[in-house]
Amino acid sequence: MTLFAPTVVVLAGGSGTRFRACGGASHKLDALLAGKPVLQHVLDTVTAAGLPCHLVRPPGGTAGMGDSIALGVSATPNAQGWLILPGDLPLISSGTLRAVAQALQEAPIVVPYYAERRGHPVGFCRDYFAALAALKGDSGAAGLVQAARDQGRVRDLALEDAGITCDVDTPADLRRAATLLKANPPSQA
Repeated sequence: MTLFAPTVVVLAGGSGTRFRACGGASHKLDALLAGKPVLQHVLDTVTAAGLPCHLVRPPGGTAGMGDSIALGVSATPNAQGWLILPGDLPLISSGTLRAVAQALQEAPIVVPYYAERRGHPVGFCRDYFAALAALKGDSGAAGLVQAARDQGRVRDLALEDAGITCDVDTPADLRRAATLLKANPPSQA
């Protein structure tokens, strides 16, 4: 029996201009959090989850989240499905990735929530390959998710992981993440 293991597409193609504009000295994904780059925290979590991973970080970046998703999905056409994970969520747990992957076996799209706030990763079954691979611009897959929701094809998954909503866009976000990480390290279970 083959285990269901969708590919985690880690989005790291953005320019990070907001982080620098707010006083950051580097790209937000390269900023250090507890001595390790923000992006490395995310990649380590994906490794701990035991799921396949594809990092989207082309030289020069991409034109937007839609382009990044399309690149990642197009590069993994044989994946069993995809978990779309922005690279600026350093506190997400590996258990969360596995929970979204598991739920994806029962629904075409899975949207995680924490404290009634939508988070990431959003999971997509193989049926969405062509639509994801065709995305462009900065709106990501929000339109696909809304259309699927209108058809009753989305499962909302409540999780107890604040890391799904704790992204790093500014130096203040990085400081908040450092405080949260120190107080409550993410579970790798």
